[in-house]
Amino acid sequence: MIIHTNFSKTDTEKALALSLGMFDGVHLGHQSIISELNLIAEKKSLQSAVLTFWPHPRLVFNPDEDLRLLNTLEEKSALLEQLGIQHLFLKEFDEAFRNLTGEEFVEKILVEKLNVKYLMVGYDHVFGKNRSGNFELLEKMAPAFGFEVKKMEAVNIHNKNISSTKIRAALEKGNILAANEMLGYHYPVSGTVIDGKKIGRTIGYPTANIQVNELKLLPKKGAYIVEALVNNEQYEGMLSIGTNPTVGENPLSIEVYILDFDQDIYGQQITVHFRDFLHEEIKFESMEKLIERLDEDKIRTRNFQF
Repeated sequence: MIIHTNFSKTDTEKALALSLGMFDGVHLGHQSIISELNLIAEKKSLQSAVLTFWPHPRLVFNPDEDLRLLNTLEEKSALLEQLGIQHLFLKEFDEAFRNLTGEEFVEKILVEKLNVKYLMVGYDHVFGKNRSGNFELLEKMAPAFGFEVKKMEAVNIHNKNISSTKIRAALEKGNILAANEMLGYHYPVSGTVIDGKKIGRTIGYPTANIQVNELKLLPKKGAYIVEALVNNEQYEGMLSIGTNPTVGENPLSIEVYILDFDQDIYGQQITVHFRDFLHEEIKFESMEKLIERLDEDKIRTRNFQF
């Protein structure tokens, strides 16, 4: 997959079959669009492409909003590449771009810059200044500018439309199973292992503290069953998101205890994939009670069907 930043290099061997949007999460709804897009591209001898925006437009319009995203840019790029997209166009949502009308966006960007011949959009996608562009506008402009357009309907699970917003809400409630079902994969969090207070090792549960991208959405505070990817090896683990209230006032931390693991990984990049929720964050009355609960969590983790 070729990544193009701000359209500085847009040369492609062929015209494009393209979809545009944030694709936050690259969930099952997005995957259905991309699957169809790849088929169309092959059938029409086009190259498949996605146009997305970074940073998220909501962060541009509302810089004080506490928005957290399902994917880092690296995660999103990797997922799109795995799905077979040939070109990824990353556009900064700057002042000039945000002031393009829907018509200007179609003519100046999609047609003149990107040579789009087939466009696929989600059922509720809007674009352009004041949200002036939508599927109806695309249908109206397509014949004059020589491209085809198709609207993809929402993907349903249990009669509920999948959306990035619904996945974020599920994660914020600790509903990992529902989030993973909508994503079509196990929710990942990646980061660098940093020094912590090393309290875990004094009670037989040494943990790796993970420093993550500040825009990455973390599930709600609590304990989770996870898989940890370390040096391309998968391990079972249990992870805590919280402030460790049993041992005093602390900043929020992400700590993973990796089962059957004894390596020095400080400074290394690791990824954890969330599999299930264990329990809420608890302030225990003693370290002994904390250890008892960790022992119970460890048993549940070992018995989990990974």
